[in-house]
Amino acid sequence: MEAFSFATSSDLDKLSVHVRIDRLDGHQNTIPYSVLLKRPDLRHRASIINPHSELYVTAQIWADSKPLTLPAQTAYKSFKLSRIWNEWLSLPVTYSNLPAAAQLAVTVWDLSPAEDNDSNLHAVPFGGTTIPLFDKDSTLQKGRQRCRLYRHKAADGLSSTTTPWVIPPARRKGKNAETEHTTDEVVAEMQRLEDLLKKQEMGDIPQNQWLDALVFKKMMKIRTEAVKAEAVAQSRQSKAHLTGTNGDEQDGSGDGSEEELFYLDIELPRFDHSIVFADVEYPPPPISNIRLDSDSTILTRPPPEVSFGPGININGYGDADAGRLIRIYDPEIGMRDNPAEQKHLRLMRNQQTDSLDRDRKPNVAVRDELNAIMNYGPLREIRFKDRDLIWKFRYYLSRDKRALTKFVKAVNWKESIDVRQAAPMLDRWAEIDIDAALELLGPSFDHPIVRGYAVERLKKADDDELLVYLLQLVQALKYEAGGEGDESSLARFLITRAANSFTLGNYFHWFLMVEIQDYSEDQLPEHRELFSKVEYDFMQELENNVPGGAETRVIFKRQGEFLTILTKISKDIRFSRDDRPRKIAQLKKFLSDPKNELITIDPPLPLPLNPEFQITGVYSDDCNVLKSSLFPMIINLRTTAQEKYSMIFKTGDDLRQDQLVIQIITLMDRLLRKENLDLKLTPYDILATSPKAGAIQFIPSMSLAAAVQKYKGSLLAYLRANNPDDRADLGVRREAMDTYIKSCAGYCVITYLLGVGDRHLDNLLISPQGNFFHVDFGYILGRDPKPFAPQMKLCREMIEGMGGDKHPNYTHFKGYCFTAWSTLRKQANLILNLFALMQGANIPDIKVERGEVVRKVQERMWLEKSEEEAVRDFERLIEESKSNLWGTYIDMAHGFVQNVWRK
Repeated sequence: MEAFSFATSSDLDKLSVHVRIDRLDGHQNTIPYSVLLKRPDLRHRASIINPHSELYVTAQIWADSKPLTLPAQTAYKSFKLSRIWNEWLSLPVTYSNLPAAAQLAVTVWDLSPAEDNDSNLHAVPFGGTTIPLFDKDSTLQKGRQRCRLYRHKAADGLSSTTTPWVIPPARRKGKNAETEHTTDEVVAEMQRLEDLLKKQEMGDIPQNQWLDALVFKKMMKIRTEAVKAEAVAQSRQSKAHLTGTNGDEQDGSGDGSEEELFYLDIELPRFDHSIVFADVEYPPPPISNIRLDSDSTILTRPPPEVSFGPGININGYGDADAGRLIRIYDPEIGMRDNPAEQKHLRLMRNQQTDSLDRDRKPNVAVRDELNAIMNYGPLREIRFKDRDLIWKFRYYLSRDKRALTKFVKAVNWKESIDVRQAAPMLDRWAEIDIDAALELLGPSFDHPIVRGYAVERLKKADDDELLVYLLQLVQALKYEAGGEGDESSLARFLITRAANSFTLGNYFHWFLMVEIQDYSEDQLPEHRELFSKVEYDFMQELENNVPGGAETRVIFKRQGEFLTILTKISKDIRFSRDDRPRKIAQLKKFLSDPKNELITIDPPLPLPLNPEFQITGVYSDDCNVLKSSLFPMIINLRTTAQEKYSMIFKTGDDLRQDQLVIQIITLMDRLLRKENLDLKLTPYDILATSPKAGAIQFIPSMSLAAAVQKYKGSLLAYLRANNPDDRADLGVRREAMDTYIKSCAGYCVITYLLGVGDRHLDNLLISPQGNFFHVDFGYILGRDPKPFAPQMKLCREMIEGMGGDKHPNYTHFKGYCFTAWSTLRKQANLILNLFALMQGANIPDIKVERGEVVRKVQERMWLEKSEEEAVRDFERLIEESKSNLWGTYIDMAHGFVQNVWRK
């Protein structure tokens, strides 16, 4: 099969439609004087006075029997021997906007002193033709086209046009069949020469200049003869049509126009490949995104009423006295601001009421309304009447830090009058919490005053707190209005803080480097340029304004070289065809090779994964290659404290999603500890070093599948073997059992909130000390590759490790779940705002539905329920997950597949 290629019309979004008007050929009869006496207006027409008179041509795009563009016209031109324009016309429409039914209506106009009754112009149609721009195979027409011209008719452009550019051949019958056959031969020869000329223009036939000139002269002669022969045949057919059965001639026009025949040669642009029609895929109407208030009447409206015009009665529903009125629902309602409401706000805020508003206090009913508004979540839109209320009592609300984000939403920051009145209010407002500052840095707030205010609040956070939100703050750079250099207050703030803290600067540098190296389609070029500019400014800040900054730049360079070596080794191991033992031997050889400079690292290098550890080399003999499709490497690093730091390094996988989940787990652990609830979580270190590589801290542990298999189906036996205590309950040391119960509760709640999917016994791990934790977060936000998966992973093996669901440990487990659940629900705004900042991140499960990310997390928090209802429903969820048989079947199926794969 031969290779072929084509392009789609939707790709030609910047190229307008062009057509070249070439020449007009044809046969025109002399009008008899008898006709001129009857039609005195004909004697002054230019084409009758001179066979080479001035004519002009108009071209217009039609579609579905309607004009799509205004007509384009050739310049007025005088002719000597033949009518040749040789002029390109540009039509005001691009190829991407052409429908499949697009047609080109071309009309040749004849000049006449007498005005035309239809057009009121001093021009009458000389002839017209209509040619479709796409053929029957939906391929764009190209090259030279010879179009039949219909005398005294303007091209109509209709779907069933009366001026088609070609006429299908009719079947010949009767005594004139032989003569018409001769005519067909002449026309066929002309058509053959036309096809050969077109092939030569397309480059299919080589050119020969002197021979082509001779052929072209002969071709013009044959063309003239063909036109005359075809005109004679057409005249004979017209006479046969006008003759009755008795042989008498019927009434006709008698102007001799039946014998006239003209062809217009045009040329359409040629492309290297065929252009196939493809329509633009428009997004669906935003009806599903409309946020309706609970008291809205839109949902309860009756179906639209239709009134028909006078005298119209359809199925008995018409009303003769009613005017024509059709009520339809506008999908933009709820998505855009009502102009009438905006006008009202401008008029109200233009009034000099500032002095009155300072002392205005709400009554009891209004205060209850304001309190309800303050409890709105970050996704809740502020209604028009709420905006009015917030503005009216803005001075009163300025004492409530929760009200600031609602006040910012109530202001139209595109109106200069609103900005002048609202900007001073920000400085006198009560100091907001960090979650509100993060909300103001989201995609919904683009005014520099608002974002600058949020940055000023962030400046009061210490480095440890800032590090928790750093991943989101880097993504928030995409939402800056300026976006580059000093115009971005957020960028300048992050650069300054990162330059003065090596730990902060380490992660800031690698977060930026990953985004810079992301050349996927989901990363916009302007965002890549933005991150490159911020990284450049960061390096300049270190070099010029920070003591020891030059040495820090050298450290970042050494870190890059270290990761580059590991990346090369990982790729060689991954793509090697050797079995796993040989891969391990190959890894040891690579690590011990002096050329790689990994045996000894001098001076010590801060580890990019965790810069608190200074590494001095690797243990080349103590390494491993895991059983996985990507063959991750386990490398043991030697630190300055002569301790061993175990790290997993792998290529071929984007770790940014796992990095996000671990960052959220770290944040939740911090929030729980603030409430004196330590659930023994294990937020291990993880860092994506590029879009397809990264490092993970290795925690000595065993999967639940391996532990159950080794200890004969009992996780309790695993805990008892690693933490024996004959005097303790269940024979397990009390501290280990307490760690296990708490960590199980913590991860059950957190993985449910994040919607972590693809949970099976191989990605549930347990350490010898009893720390239970999850790994491999390839599916989050409710996505799961397996059908009917439970919302929470609570399998019988986990419960058996506690002593069973009848043991008091299970009651303690549920108590920790309820406490963690309630604590994290109180911090819903902070968690939701962090996910809102990640909407633009190039993370697999976020890219699926960017606009639904925050909503998916919010739905799992049940914010509309009271505390008692939420705890009661969460207990029901725990019991349903415990008894879910599909989870057991999934574990069994996964274990069977893994055993087959290992064999």
